Amino acid sequence: MATLRKEQRFPATRRRPPADGFDRRLIAPMVLGSVLNPVNSSMIAVALVPIGAALGAPPAQTAWLVSGLYLATAVGQPVIGRLVDMYGPRRLYLIGTALVGAAGLLGALAPNLGSLVAARVLLGFGTSAAYPAAMHLTRSEAERTGHDSPAGVLTALAIGSQTVAVVGPTLGGVLIGLGGWRTVFLVNVPLSLACLVLGARRLPSGPAARRTGKSVDLPGMALFAALLVAMMLFLMEPGAGLWYLPVLAAFAGAAFALRELRVPDPFIDLRVLGGNIPLLATFVRQLLAYTTAYGVLYGYTQWLEEGRGLHAATAGLVLLPLSLSALVVSGVTGRREAVRGKLVVGALVQAAGCTGLLLADSGSAVWLLVALGVVMGVPQGLNGLANQTALYRQADPARMGSAAGLLRTFMYLGAMAASAADAAFFPHGAHTGGLHHLALFMLACSALLLAATLLDRSLRTTTPTPVPGKA
Repeated sequence: MATLRKEQRFPATRRRPPADGFDRRLIAPMVLGSVLNPVNSSMIAVALVPIGAALGAPPAQTAWLVSGLYLATAVGQPVIGRLVDMYGPRRLYLIGTALVGAAGLLGALAPNLGSLVAARVLLGFGTSAAYPAAMHLTRSEAERTGHDSPAGVLTALAIGSQTVAVVGPTLGGVLIGLGGWRTVFLVNVPLSLACLVLGARRLPSGPAARRTGKSVDLPGMALFAALLVAMMLFLMEPGAGLWYLPVLAAFAGAAFALRELRVPDPFIDLRVLGGNIPLLATFVRQLLAYTTAYGVLYGYTQWLEEGRGLHAATAGLVLLPLSLSALVVSGVTGRREAVRGKLVVGALVQAAGCTGLLLADSGSAVWLLVALGVVMGVPQGLNGLANQTALYRQADPARMGSAAGLLRTFMYLGAMAASAADAAFFPHGAHTGGLHHLALFMLACSALLLAATLLDRSLRTTTPTPVPGKA
């Protein structure tokens, strides 16, 4: 019987994994699939202007190419993550990466902006499968081997996404130079094919037990989507004229809570989640950390061009050390979990960087602007990795995929909050006064992040979750 189960999980067409260690053949499809979302998030930044010029669309309309992907991903990550938990990672990984290829073709052939937005939404859903699948695989490998040592794998996922975020705009510029803005969509076709080949050859099939005895909570997923979309649409353009969106979000949230507390197999088990205070705190820390991270990415970048008067290319070079310092910090610290220490240092350095932004003005030397970027890169290399590791330790193993999806959802909520803050503090352009107000807002977020870390006693005892077969 044991042999039969192993054969179901690892068919003869795929080489059996090592019995006493993480199957390193899984790392390539896990990392490649997980970078599909950040590469599409970052490449589009350099394509907005040529798309607007080609299709006669103003910036207010092309902005939906960014927001559409964020909305789809924020909803799709936990929904698809739950399906990963129920049906296994391989099937959802292959379906998701196939959608990425289809979205790439749709975007490359799109005749108008509406079709492009639809392609970006499809990209958002398609790229939502790989990260929950990767986290699920990391946990299942620990259960299979009886050895829990995911630090290197988790670091590889984090560094892969950060690296792509660095090179994404550059890659997008090269592609546009070679074949126009449609190549930014078309490049998803070979990436999708590579994921499909690697996934089909290397990812294990899920146990049959995961595909029986559970029902998909479609009403719960629909209510969750309505709650999230209404809330994020309001965050994108907050104003009295959109008062109905928070009301809709409140009604959807109440209906969602009632639904999830009554059904036997809910989409999100609020009873378990409500009792898991450390995991809830991790979601809050993710929101606070990425509100500041995206505030810097959006607000500081705009100020460099408008308030400081730098050319877009020069502003990009000034920001490059920020991304590089994040990569270096992740690489150096990745093998040591030290969740609490990373979050404390990350929050303190983030606060220091926000304080430094208060000193910046239209006459600041370029070396100071570069130094500020380097400082702000340090928490980006610490906070995301620490929260990812904390979630791995705190989440219910049976719901690892949906928990990982929720972590990404809170990251995008931070992006939306940062975007709303930028709109509030830069109403008539990214001037120095607005930057200083944004810095104070981010300083408050950093203080809350530090408090949420220091007050969480569970982080002092965060230890590897027991895995079956391990003494």
